[in-house]
Amino acid sequence: MIQRIQTLYLFLVVILGTLLCFFSPVDFISPETAENYRELSMTFTGIYDVTNPEIPVRLMNTVSLSIISIVIPAVAFMVIFLFKRRILQARINVVNVILCLGWYAILAVYVWFATKNFYVEWYITPWAAIPLVNMVLTLMATRAILKDEALVRAADRLR
Repeated sequence: MIQRIQTLYLFLVVILGTLLCFFSPVDFISPETAENYRELSMTFTGIYDVTNPEIPVRLMNTVSLSIISIVIPAVAFMVIFLFKRRILQARINVVNVILCLGWYAILAVYVWFATKNFYVEWYITPWAAIPLVNMVLTLMATRAILKDEALVRAADRLR
């Protein structure tokens, strides 16, 4: 199980997906033309007004983004232990890639709502690239899983 390269890829997805829960993928700042300066930050639990760092005020709840941020590493962790069922592993990995794409769709919706409702400009942080990296790692793991399956089928034909 641990010797297989796809296990390492999936374990990296678990680590990076867990890290995503602790960092802000998008920050918001009021435009320079605005009369009141506002700074907003998107965290795991919502979008907060952090203009006054001592008293952050939650302006919007981001539950669906939080849920999908938890589901992606959980699915990758579950797939690691399905090593005897390679086809099922590959199929679940495709679902995980779709979840990563869904994460970006949900993020876009939250950014759109925040810019329209709070009159701020958004700035993407490097942490927003984690689902993209997870998607690539999951696809690499799927490729390795299918390679293992082809090798097992070829060995079965020789018997």
